[in-house]
Amino acid sequence: MINCLIVDDEPLARNLLSDYVRKVPYLNLVSTAENAISAMSILRENDIDLLLLDIQMPELTGINMLKAIQKKPMVILTTAYSEYALESYDLDVVDYLLKPVTFERFLKALEKVNQRLPKEVPASSGVELPSFVFVKDGTKLVKVILGDILYVEGLKDYVTIHTKQQKIVSLQRLKTLEEQLPPEQFIRIHNSFIVSLSAISAIHRNEVQVGTIRLPVSESYKKGFKEWVDKNQLLGGG
Repeated sequence: MINCLIVDDEPLARNLLSDYVRKVPYLNLVSTAENAISAMSILRENDIDLLLLDIQMPELTGINMLKAIQKKPMVILTTAYSEYALESYDLDVVDYLLKPVTFERFLKALEKVNQRLPKEVPASSGVELPSFVFVKDGTKLVKVILGDILYVEGLKDYVTIHTKQQKIVSLQRLKTLEEQLPPEQFIRIHNSFIVSLSAISAIHRNEVQVGTIRLPVSESYKKGFKEWVDKNQLLGGG
């Protein structure tokens, strides 16, 4: 879960962002604040991962607040004024949203947040790797269990995730989803296909079989796939 704090002096803006946060399953709204002073107090007392911060506020602006705090969470700035964009990126914010913020634009900002999250957890830490991912399906995020995925098919800006139960179409590039999938469980075999290693039932020269479906292994991905096959001795060493 990503713990969130919303800071905005406008009640309507706070309510809108609160509603957006509650719609996303992996976000947890810890609190809201109407000014930067209250927000700094909340930051000291809570473990906040993501700060949704308005720029124009009385007494202390969002920009000045960021300059004042030492341990910064990830930050998405919100404002009705585009002239702050350049200064905000100098502060290493994740994204900059212009009001009124739409839910679709909010989800795009969250994609950038997810890209900043640690991709790997050391085995010695005793923390298990995630067993699922969330993907965008229309206006909602759908939880997909990694163990249910058979293969993923990409077509331009869309991917189709073929699971044991259903097919899920998501507006994103195959490369983006590939970065979310653990390489211990999935392998890219083609510009258009990622396959679950555990779902492969047979290998036919330049094709892999997943159930009754045969997927091509392209020339550019053949070397990496062959190395995996040799490592796991799926071809009996031949």
